Amino acid sequence: MINVSHLSKRYGLFTALDDITFSVEGSGVVGFLGPNGAGKSTTMNILTGYLSATDGTVLIGGHNILDEPNQAKSLIGYLPEMPPLYMDMTVREYLSFVFDLKKIRMPKEEHIKQICKESGIWDVSSRLIANLSKGYRQRVGLAQALLGDPPLLILDEPTVGLDPKQIIEIRNFIKELGKEHTVLLSSHILPEIEATCSRILVVNHGRLVADGNPESLCESMEKPHLQLILQAPRDEALSALRKLPSVKVAICSERRENGSCLFSIEEKDDARREIFSLCKEQDWPILDLHSHEQSLEQVFLRLTSGEYDDGHLLPKNDPSPVPSAASKEGSEQE
Repeated sequence: MINVSHLSKRYGLFTALDDITFSVEGSGVVGFLGPNGAGKSTTMNILTGYLSATDGTVLIGGHNILDEPNQAKSLIGYLPEMPPLYMDMTVREYLSFVFDLKKIRMPKEEHIKQICKESGIWDVSSRLIANLSKGYRQRVGLAQALLGDPPLLILDEPTVGLDPKQIIEIRNFIKELGKEHTVLLSSHILPEIEATCSRILVVNHGRLVADGNPESLCESMEKPHLQLILQAPRDEALSALRKLPSVKVAICSERRENGSCLFSIEEKDDARREIFSLCKEQDWPILDLHSHEQSLEQVFLRLTSGEYDDGHLLPKNDPSPVPSAASKEGSEQE
């Protein structure tokens, strides 16, 4: 349904998108993630024909968005972050106007009523849009994207302004839409993406940096990792842990009032036996020891923020992190 090939967008010397390539086929919900300024909105605006690309091509259902804009746009339902609403119209008047604008060939009243019920706005369909809450206005924007039953839905922050109950309802609605539509969903709410999407695209600084389902992204970046709470002198314990043969990286990420410390440990091999032997020898009580599974949020931060060193989970507040082998080599070369 979507085929993006070597897409770039430049504004003078500034590059907003840099050689992005991806394709989306069949039904399902695809998450589109990235920090502010990463290029998400630029990409969506190009996909929908609002912007032209500097280089590359976009095909929607086999139609080039620039060469065949009418054919391509007829396949798209688009909800921008700020829905294009007319405040002096009622909900039904507005949807009727969009219905005519899109030149939809369906029974008009029946189709609008169905869309209103699906998007949860039937009870307010006779009210002026100006008098609706922000959450209901967002639903009206979603309803206009659904008019004409387009096979591709591009939704930019569809749950902005909704209360928790409405978020769950819209999230479930989007999952249902994904059974019969191709849905490209942009959101800053990572649990929402994880719960809704079967595939995730991550962009950063105009480049596509990851593409896969949530589980595979977490697994591909996962390192054998332990969380250890130990009642011991911080510096002495940290030095001893770092000397264990099966420990690759050890840091103290938190000191606690009861004299204990939280250590994050990246393993070369299973380090638990060595840790138990060390603590028994030094008479250091182990208050907790467990494997740490990486969340989608941590993967996102590692891909986009640069806060992690060579794939190791190294919090910035550690005063003496152990550098990776790659960073050691770089320091020696400098």
